[in-house]
Amino acid sequence: MSGGTTGDPNVEEDQSITVSLLSAQRSVPNSTSQVAIVGAKVCPIESLDYEIFENELFKQDWRSQGKLQILQYICMKWLLCFLIGLIVSLVGVCNNLAVENLAGVKFVVTSNMMLESRYGMAFLVFSVSNFVLTLFASIITAFIAPAAAGSGIPEVKAYLNGVDAPGIFSIRTLFVKIIGSISAVSSSLLVGKAGPMVHTGACIASLLGQGGSKKYRLTCKWLRFFKNDRDRRDLVTCGSAAGIAAAFRAPVGGVLFALEEMASWWRSALLWRAFFTTAVVAIVLRAFIDLCLSGKCGLFGTGGLIMFDVYSANISYHLDDVPPVLALGVIGGILGSLYNFLLDKVLRIYTLINEKSIYNKIFLACLISIFTSCLLFGLPWLASCRLCPLDATEACPTIGRSGNYKKFQCPPGYYNDLASLIFNTNDDAIRNLFSKGTDSEFQPSSVLIFFITCFFLSIFSYGVVAPAGLFVPVIVTGASYGRLVGMLVGSRSNLNHGLYAVLGAASFLGGSMRMTVSLCVIILELTNNLLLLPLIMLVLLVSKTVADAFNGNIYDLIMKAKGFPYLETHAEPYMRQLTVGDIVTGPLQLFNGIEKVSNIVHVLRTTKHNGFPVIDEPPLSESPVLFGIILRAHLITLLKMKAFLSTQVPTGIDSLNQFSAEDFAKRGSGNGDKIEDIGLTEEEMEMFIDLHPFTNASPYAVVETMSLAKALILFREVGLRHLLVIPKISLRAPVVGILTRHDFMPEHILGLHPVLVRSRWKRLRIRFPSWGKIF
Repeated sequence: MSGGTTGDPNVEEDQSITVSLLSAQRSVPNSTSQVAIVGAKVCPIESLDYEIFENELFKQDWRSQGKLQILQYICMKWLLCFLIGLIVSLVGVCNNLAVENLAGVKFVVTSNMMLESRYGMAFLVFSVSNFVLTLFASIITAFIAPAAAGSGIPEVKAYLNGVDAPGIFSIRTLFVKIIGSISAVSSSLLVGKAGPMVHTGACIASLLGQGGSKKYRLTCKWLRFFKNDRDRRDLVTCGSAAGIAAAFRAPVGGVLFALEEMASWWRSALLWRAFFTTAVVAIVLRAFIDLCLSGKCGLFGTGGLIMFDVYSANISYHLDDVPPVLALGVIGGILGSLYNFLLDKVLRIYTLINEKSIYNKIFLACLISIFTSCLLFGLPWLASCRLCPLDATEACPTIGRSGNYKKFQCPPGYYNDLASLIFNTNDDAIRNLFSKGTDSEFQPSSVLIFFITCFFLSIFSYGVVAPAGLFVPVIVTGASYGRLVGMLVGSRSNLNHGLYAVLGAASFLGGSMRMTVSLCVIILELTNNLLLLPLIMLVLLVSKTVADAFNGNIYDLIMKAKGFPYLETHAEPYMRQLTVGDIVTGPLQLFNGIEKVSNIVHVLRTTKHNGFPVIDEPPLSESPVLFGIILRAHLITLLKMKAFLSTQVPTGIDSLNQFSAEDFAKRGSGNGDKIEDIGLTEEEMEMFIDLHPFTNASPYAVVETMSLAKALILFREVGLRHLLVIPKISLRAPVVGILTRHDFMPEHILGLHPVLVRSRWKRLRIRFPSWGKIF
């Protein structure tokens, strides 16, 4: 499918293409496909129209708007941002309290049985409760909303880049994401709730922007302004920022996360609205923290809403502490790239298993749950019991509550340090690792076992068919090896082990996710101490630089594995050797300004393209000229409303009185009309449609000699779906072809020009001579 055929990555155009994609999808990343893996299910995908479609109908609607309508539009933008922040924060509070109470009751019952030396029954209760929770999460995900599986960040990131996959923002996906995330995190699987919260925020924002459902007669006329992809994109960006803010109580970090990692397009007005949205989240969370501290949130209802406020005292560090910090950054970069590599391979293996049957997905999730329960209950037995410290700041041993001194199987007066980490919720494990004044409370062997367990268990847990995030598992894993490095450095450093755990978490996050500014602010907001800023900045810069030498960030790898045609921010060097004319192919489907109904129906039924050039020929013009471009959805609307002419004569502006801008507004996900659903008589098929009033007469167009690199930058920065290519010589046809997202994919370009593959490999061999021996 090429730009010259007005192609668009939306639906399967050729059976052979689909078959070849399905056979090769699992072995190599395929970012040029018309299908994507959404929840281990192959689905058609399509691009989004972020460009304003300036036809006569739009201009008339814009001119007719008075000051009241403009004020209404502005107020609705801010009101929706407020609602997004309010709803997302309430969902975040419910998630935290539900996880803490579910997991807390499970650990209390198990601990009580351990105190009675009923170890077999304790393991049975622990493993069965985990199994039931995992089974519930996997069943509702597999049968109700497969798109809710995973973190959802790759799907949201692809959407903000201009790629829409079916079902990722549906109401079913939202509810399964919330309930499934609570169940999966409570089941002691090593997964987090931050990624699902980002997806949840994006779902809430998208659903609010759709203005209700016409199917159920639940619509709001005030939201008619937002029935376009551009405004919905802004709302989804605010929703993703609110999700991070609710997950970590990091409002500024949420805005920066949306800016640095999620959004492909940004402007100052969007920055203000995203900041307002996260500010609402912060205020609501603060109110609920005060409520929970008063004991009104249940037995285990505080930890998930409280920062890891472990460094209220001043921290002193010197130049002697820089080498260990640099070593942390280097180790974090190497481990992060290794983590990404292994996770990518495991996800591909899981996809092979999951595509066989829906029951395979559930069986795999249950198998991982059983394995996790055995590890979490069995590994603490390897650690020796330690005598409770005399100066402990809390009860030792900890019985029936979270804390640093889990009793597990130890006698009175002793505690199991490995159980304090591994037989606990993820939030409490992070708090224990980050704790100051605990340098002597954990043995190096226990921390090493915990690090290895978290590293591999988080990799195997992420791919199960359930909502699962990566942020918290990466933080736990990084904090454990950071504390281990602190133990190895010992008294030679002024930094305590808890601070090394914070820096280790930062380095592993930077090595895996490759973010810098947003991660730095999120960690500062988590630990509530600005004095950590220089060290965290140093660690993040080093770890990201080291990891970038090996592979990409984890979300980009997942997007490629899923088949999302994501446009990168930079152009490949070989793109400057090519012009847009080198990759445009034919044949090109065109429409005349006044087109016969039967011709339109034939083209729509025989192609799956979403944009068609409109040209005027004599006698409407002296010579063939390009008038503009018209969308498939608008053509179907015209056919559905039967806006036909009996003769091939222009109608002029009078035809605009028959339509309103709302008739051509963007529908909700999956609600578009299809050409197969429109019935026309033989008499109607012989009539005509004047396309001029409904055609975008000012489309983006480039000359065929423009470099492909410049065209890519224009396409991505403006957020286009179609880019017209016009000839250099005016005596030729008025339009050469259309570039779509698919045409900028490296696999497509290198497939058309194989010689570039050899030259690209030759340059890599020159820069990295050892690669020839490796590969």
